Amino acid sequence: MASEADPLRRLAPLVNALEERGLHPVLVGGMALVVRGSQRVTRDFDFLISCRELDPVVVMELYRLGYELITKLGPTGEALRTLDRPKEAAARLSLEKPRSVFFVGRKSGLRVDLLLDFPLPARDIAGRADRVGRKPDVLRVASPEDLLRLKEIAYADRKSAGDAQDIELLRKLLAAGA
Repeated sequence: MASEADPLRRLAPLVNALEERGLHPVLVGGMALVVRGSQRVTRDFDFLISCRELDPVVVMELYRLGYELITKLGPTGEALRTLDRPKEAAARLSLEKPRSVFFVGRKSGLRVDLLLDFPLPARDIAGRADRVGRKPDVLRVASPEDLLRLKEIAYADRKSAGDAQDIELLRKLLAAGA
């Protein structure tokens, strides 16, 4: 985690807050592939976390850290609408009980997607994840094997060319012993 401009460093407070709540955040998805050497371009940070429902206390903490719940996404995944009231966001999430929750940093513009023990249990993947960075900015990154499993699940669901390319890259990494 190189510089203050580095998005991974700017995510450290969020990751640390999730860790303190025992949610075992693990970076998955496109940015995890970037950390592992992919040239892929991605706009968001996907974290698999260990809970089925986002606790209102966690929602309030995310707002305190400068994030807002995204309530409407554009066709390319950009935040079109957010909710700036944390209590309303917490209530909405309690009612809807989504499997994935999307946030965006008010100032940073960083988009963070939280996958709530979906599609695989976070605790299991966290146990096999590699740790990247130095304290206090340590980040768990899913293992290549787990990233491959997650990408195969995503590909089966949405048949995305990007997912197919990611699967090919991960298979090459695994064949090379990464």
